[in-house]
Amino acid sequence: QVQLVESGGGLVQAGGSLRLSCAASGSIFSINNMGWYRQAPGKQRELVATITSGGFTNYADSVKGRFTISRDNAKNTVYLQMNSLKPDDMAVYYCYVAVTYVGGSWGQNWGQGTQVTVSS
Repeated sequence: QVQLVESGGGLVQAGGSLRLSCAASGSIFSINNMGWYRQAPGKQRELVATITSGGFTNYADSVKGRFTISRDNAKNTVYLQMNSLKPDDMAVYYCYVAVTYVGGSWGQNWGQGTQVTVSS
């Protein structure tokens, strides 16, 4: 299976910025879609942003213009640059990676989550 290591979360003031990263490792042949989801306490997990292997991106309306998703295929890493953070952005952020393994099988993988806390 694939191991996903998330980093970059933390405490930031409203209006500040954070950059999340998620690095995939293991017997990976290729990575298709990558993305970020988040879940606030007492709420459902929601999509934040996705990016295809070709670089096509999609964002939740709530983060458009503030967040940017990108990927470094050579490093098997997806990033989420978060600017102009708001208290509503406070949540646990999970990365998502769909991969084709060496050997031909395919699977979906989730990161362990990283906490983003936004103070007023």
